[in-house]
Amino acid sequence: MIAAYGVANLLQSAAAARTTVHHTFDPGLLLRLAGQRTYLLGIGCQLFAFVFAFLARRDLPLFLVQASVAAGLGVTALLGVLLLKWCLPRAEVGLLGLLLAGIAALVLSAQPAPARPLGAPAMVALGAALGLLAGLGFFAVRLHGSLGSVVLGSLAGMAFSAAAIAARPLAGEHSVAGVFTNPLLYLLIAHSIVGQLLLGLAMQRGSTTAAVAAMDAAGAVPAAIVGLLLLGDQIYPGREWLAAVGFVATLASVIGLTRYAEPQHHHATVPGGRHEARRPEAGRLRTAGTSR
Repeated sequence: MIAAYGVANLLQSAAAARTTVHHTFDPGLLLRLAGQRTYLLGIGCQLFAFVFAFLARRDLPLFLVQASVAAGLGVTALLGVLLLKWCLPRAEVGLLGLLLAGIAALVLSAQPAPARPLGAPAMVALGAALGLLAGLGFFAVRLHGSLGSVVLGSLAGMAFSAAAIAARPLAGEHSVAGVFTNPLLYLLIAHSIVGQLLLGLAMQRGSTTAAVAAMDAAGAVPAAIVGLLLLGDQIYPGREWLAAVGFVATLASVIGLTRYAEPQHHHATVPGGRHEARRPEAGRLRTAGTSR
């Protein structure tokens, strides 16, 4: 899952950089991105990762699975350095190391267990969250630069977090018919589409590291809390401190990455106030990081 998400991050980031910047919450952005082979390959990797994540959520607590998704950022950064000659500042290299240490602590503390079913009130809350996130995204698209990346990335993370909450009990269904008749499936799909749109918008506005780090930070906390309170997620007895340290280290690293992130995609203003993606000059590409 981590490896597939890392490759998907790289491909989707490259596709977003070549697409005209959108200043409205327009689902047409996904259609324009879908016209690029790079983006479609990224979506393919993302779907591949989603299958593994879905299977992992059947038995593993959300605080582990959602935090592990963030490790895809490290894979993306490594691929960017090796294949695209990205330049990572030392601060980001150190934060990526902290991220991996946090994930390792969570792996050692998480106790596998099936999820408890979600009640009707929780499903209604997931539906209300979908409308709220879409409404906030409608206004957040007016932000530009790294601030736009962080805000839109955070909203995307909340949407993906809601999708993960729906996926945890859904993964415990014992039949295909049970999956397709469960309302959680359609909440999962709806939140995933909104999250994908918000992430595409975030990637166009600056550093993909900022976008994805904000997404992972904002998405990990709600899922972890809901998992522990409502879904029966468990920690090995005596390792609660290790889980707390790992979770804090993971969040600190991804939040820190937003602090050091710099814009990667530069856009030129053309007559009429529209922005177009500009290809970076050779040797001047300074990037790091990141989707899902």
